[in-house]
Amino acid sequence: MRDRRDLEELLRRIDGRGYPAYKDLDRRYDLGDFELRIDHVQGDPFASPSRLRVIVDQAVAGFGPRDMATRARTRALCDLLCRAFGRQAARAWERRGSGKSGVVDMARPGQEVLERSAVLVDEGQIEARFVVGLPARGRRVLGRQAAAMLCEDLPGIVARSLCRDALDEDEIVRHLDAVEDAVALRGGLRERGLVAFVADGAVLPRRTGVDDRPMEESAVPFRSPESLRVAFELPHAGRVEGMGIPEGVTLIVGGGYHGKSTLLRALERGVYDHLPGDGRELVVTVPEAVKIRAEDGRSVAGVDISPFIDRLPMGRDTRSFSSADASGSTSQAAGIVEAVEAGARLLLLDEDTSATNFLIRDHRMQELIRKDAEPITPLLDKVRQLHLELGVSTILVMGGSGDYFDVADTVVAMEAYLPWDATGQARRIAERFVAGRTSEGGDRFGSVADRRPLRRSLDPRRGRRDVSLKVRGIDTIVFGKDEIDLAAVEQLVDACQTRAIAEALESLRRHLDGETTLAEVLDRVEAELDAGGLDAVQSRPAGDLARFRRFELAAALNRLRTLQVRC
Repeated sequence: MRDRRDLEELLRRIDGRGYPAYKDLDRRYDLGDFELRIDHVQGDPFASPSRLRVIVDQAVAGFGPRDMATRARTRALCDLLCRAFGRQAARAWERRGSGKSGVVDMARPGQEVLERSAVLVDEGQIEARFVVGLPARGRRVLGRQAAAMLCEDLPGIVARSLCRDALDEDEIVRHLDAVEDAVALRGGLRERGLVAFVADGAVLPRRTGVDDRPMEESAVPFRSPESLRVAFELPHAGRVEGMGIPEGVTLIVGGGYHGKSTLLRALERGVYDHLPGDGRELVVTVPEAVKIRAEDGRSVAGVDISPFIDRLPMGRDTRSFSSADASGSTSQAAGIVEAVEAGARLLLLDEDTSATNFLIRDHRMQELIRKDAEPITPLLDKVRQLHLELGVSTILVMGGSGDYFDVADTVVAMEAYLPWDATGQARRIAERFVAGRTSEGGDRFGSVADRRPLRRSLDPRRGRRDVSLKVRGIDTIVFGKDEIDLAAVEQLVDACQTRAIAEALESLRRHLDGETTLAEVLDRVEAELDAGGLDAVQSRPAGDLARFRRFELAAALNRLRTLQVRC
């Protein structure tokens, strides 16, 4: 392995040469306190930056067994180091020529603490993956500037971000403890018969629709109604109290702008752990919670939507329903069945993003349009069957229909961002003002059929490339020639998750033999990720992936327009 002097000499030697001279860089260099690995050199200064890694021995980094005592603490430590490296890289950034020259960057986490490929930690070493824009003027190497970046700036970034002595001890403790507490809290929901918990004092409103940080001014701290208050004992925070949402059917009601959707959005994100200071550190939801919304125009492949929709015009089969342009109601029905097929235990819905005719058909409409002329059975008549037969709970924001009082186990009313337990009052209203409608749900929910994706329908080829994957932001994957729109998949929180899903779609093809069910494919992908980390779904070491849930992977697969299944 070459050393720092060798690297400096090589960079001085290629100074002024054409950009391809950077390809002369060796793959590994010993820079004293760490090893530098060069995995990919960009083709020109305007191309995607070069991919590099540093390997720091724990004898230098100084993190010990307690920092990695649990999987949660290890993930939190990796997240902390990723954020620290990114901050130091941003401070050291200096434009050094054309294009991306001078860039030093790492994945930039948001408010959630996700498993990432950017920083890997074990008791032996720390590995950090990042990108560098190797300097050039035009397409000529700026070797001396590159030497300053790699031999002077980079060691400083590493020393200030990946070594324990350079970090704030209190920040380390808070970060790791907060994640471990959230994991413990989420893990305790099931045994208490709960699907979600919101701690007293939580700050749910966000600054803006595009800024996920907590609202700083005028935010009302959450406080549980006494009748829904539960307490947990956590490893670090000790006793915490807050609102427990029981299994079953829960309505969130209230006037406009009083915090109904804000509470639901916090519950959507409760499947993830959050930073200390986020305000939602102790807002947790069961891991199998899935947000469902109407999605006009999405594709659907072989989904049995007959529990909700039957007898379509022209005899279309809804037991294996396919469409290249689903309506709001058929897309929402498909979304529920797909989520249950993938293992969902909790459905989250908001009337604002739902198809009205999928949610409710009132007495007057039943009188006007006979059931034999209406193919849609509304969720109102199926939601309790989902819970009683399949063990799937539902939390639904509802401000426009009191008919749901007849099927709700719990009703939480939001008033000026504070909740109160309206269950008893809602039941009295339901008894006093009888809806008069006839239930259309039948005796049973119906089946959720296993589908078996066919490998031939997942084709990642484009032109002469056997595998062509592109990601645009958080909500678009280009898989071969086909574009997957994930804009309605609201529990994706990071573009790095989307990139990992794109890689996983290509990787999972080897499991598709026409006999393996979609749920079994998801099980296998999760097992591979648990055993091998995110490198299990990528062919090269890169730091731009984040762990996704099985439900978002299934959502991407289900929205691939070429998907074919065998039922």
